[in-house]
Amino acid sequence: MEAVARQFAPGKKCLIIRNGWFSYRWTQIFDLEQFTQDLHVIKGRQVSAVILNSGGANACTGPQGFADTHRSAELVAAKLGISSSEVVVCSTGLIGELLPMKKIELGISKIELTPSGLEDSAKAIMTTDSIPKIASTISNGVVVSGIAKGAGMLAPALATMLSVVMTDAVVDEGEAEAAFQRAVELTFNRIDSDGCTSTNDTVLFMASGASGIKLGEVELSKALIEVCGSLSEQLIADAEGASKTVAIRVFNAATEADAVAVGRANARNNLLKCAIFGGDPNWGRVLAATGTAEAKLDPSNIDVKLNGVQVCKASAPFEDKTQVKFDSRLVEIEINLNVGDQSATILTNDLTHEYVHENSAYST
Repeated sequence: MEAVARQFAPGKKCLIIRNGWFSYRWTQIFDLEQFTQDLHVIKGRQVSAVILNSGGANACTGPQGFADTHRSAELVAAKLGISSSEVVVCSTGLIGELLPMKKIELGISKIELTPSGLEDSAKAIMTTDSIPKIASTISNGVVVSGIAKGAGMLAPALATMLSVVMTDAVVDEGEAEAAFQRAVELTFNRIDSDGCTSTNDTVLFMASGASGIKLGEVELSKALIEVCGSLSEQLIADAEGASKTVAIRVFNAATEADAVAVGRANARNNLLKCAIFGGDPNWGRVLAATGTAEAKLDPSNIDVKLNGVQVCKASAPFEDKTQVKFDSRLVEIEINLNVGDQSATILTNDLTHEYVHENSAYST
């Protein structure tokens, strides 16, 4: 892969990623919002480049926003000598504001592809992020790398995040799509910072085949889960205002979907998240949140551990909750439903004064 990032205005950046040298495979997952960005329509299955900008979402911007999307693709295509139908356009930032196209045009005209632009690319798409998110792994002689942005509105259905995952492996299109879908389900769709999603959320997987080495579905799936998992953990660790990363581990659910539902219900419970911020081992809030989930439950037989201390057994007090320590960055909540054998983990964070401050004046 070749990537470059070039800043073209304070707070507004742009990057282009080119998909290698040979035949191309790609798969893309968008969010489930009914309001969506003006997406550049891809014709066929070949993608040669993706352009991403931060600072403006280009969502809810009417016909002009759609025209700007196409114009961006055309400019990238002209710069790289490819068809505009091979360019994916992604934007992130404030909703309802048109893109500064003159600055984007200038930025694209100055772009030079380099093999070492991964870190610059990750920095270019940051919005309220405090650090760039990058992950890489090597599997059987091929490289799988990814970048991501996102610090708030991180919830299943991707949230306000953009991510591009790339490999030089030769992959089968059907296998790649299946492996990527599963990787996203187990990683990006199992983080939940604040229960909010947005308009532009996109995860894109691009394979150039430049290595000449084929990865089977199992190998590819393992590598994708590793890279996407690392990016997901980095997103939650950098969540807006967060002082704690919270791993909610649900065990012995009737189905995997039930385990996810219970974990998500706890991750979105503001009372629980405030308790974690304050270092309050209030396990009653875990049971209360669990009871709101659409999942099979036995209300009289739920166990809860907070950072290894079993504060609740069979839905009643057990070990002394004052033994729970909140000294480390990671807080672990274990919920045993005792109704099956399925499990899932949801990552979230605490709710802090800083989160309220950041989001009370985001557009001003």
